[in-house]
Amino acid sequence: MDFTYSDEQVMLRDGARRFLGEQCRIDRVREIVETDDGFDAGLWSGIAEQGWTAMHIPEEYGGAGFSYAETAVLLHEMGRVLAPVPYLSSAVLAAEALLAGGSEEQKAQWLPALAAGEAIGTVAIAEPGGGWEESSVSTVAEVSGDGYAVTGTKSFVTAGRIADTVIVAASLDNRVGLFLVERAAVSATKLVTLDTTRTQATLELSAAPAVRLGDAGWEVVERVYDVARVALAAEQVGGLERVLEMAVQYAQERKQFGRAIGSFQAVKHLCADMLVALESARSAAGFATWALAAGSDELTMAAPLAKAYCSEAFFKAAGDNIQIHGGIGFTWEHDAHLYFKRAKSTELLFGSPAQQRAVLADRIGL
Repeated sequence: MDFTYSDEQVMLRDGARRFLGEQCRIDRVREIVETDDGFDAGLWSGIAEQGWTAMHIPEEYGGAGFSYAETAVLLHEMGRVLAPVPYLSSAVLAAEALLAGGSEEQKAQWLPALAAGEAIGTVAIAEPGGGWEESSVSTVAEVSGDGYAVTGTKSFVTAGRIADTVIVAASLDNRVGLFLVERAAVSATKLVTLDTTRTQATLELSAAPAVRLGDAGWEVVERVYDVARVALAAEQVGGLERVLEMAVQYAQERKQFGRAIGSFQAVKHLCADMLVALESARSAAGFATWALAAGSDELTMAAPLAKAYCSEAFFKAAGDNIQIHGGIGFTWEHDAHLYFKRAKSTELLFGSPAQQRAVLADRIGL
């Protein structure tokens, strides 16, 4: 297996970095996150025009037909700039739920719109006070006419206020299934979180009309979780890479006692530790990405491992970046805190590192 980028992936990375450097500068990110929905339709349209929303969706459903390896390249670049877009929610999570659990008719109906960026999707699994496991799902679905009605509360729903379609986990006849619910049938409240660069919402469903997603059960949710773990790991490596660059640049420029602070041993050690963490995280995320793109059985072990390691590595590096910057790193005006907050939110999303290690232990029979 080879984790290095192919020539085509290098071109994709370079193009994505140029586009995001022009359209998603950090000052623009700050403007977007101050809006009610934390969403810029123009930026999202630009991303769709680049073909990113279609990247790994099969061509028969309006996609570009590439693999998750190319999607991971884009996630890495978006992680570097903290792109406040619903890419994870729509192009990754909702699309995967449809690919893994939808009927052919549902795939043909919903995937082309997601691939074109004309519609935004998301998944709603966790509930207030609950975890990400199957036993925590208390939302219920009941047969209603030719369809279903879903009642319950969902929390930590990324892009929950702007999604056109929500794929909801609900219990039907003592079995968790997935249900397509139109956004108009859901009451969404913005969830105030530490990280303003990725909006989340609490959704209230009261007999919301729904369509069952194929015959999808919890096994499809587990598949979505594994894809989410890989996607977040790729994002986290991008963010870690950027905070290391910030730290090194500041250590070279900041002078104390007539010399750059980067010449002091303590600062050197922090930067060296960040580099070691970055390379280790790159390897963990690269292996998980390879397993996902190749359809390998190794994914069940590689995904939680990558999410656990990359989460902790990014969070520590983001904190060390603040320490290296000193007093200015703690200010609202500096960008370091934005990466620190993104690191914490992605550490917890879809389960903490401890939960990921528990999943891994269970899967390998420990």
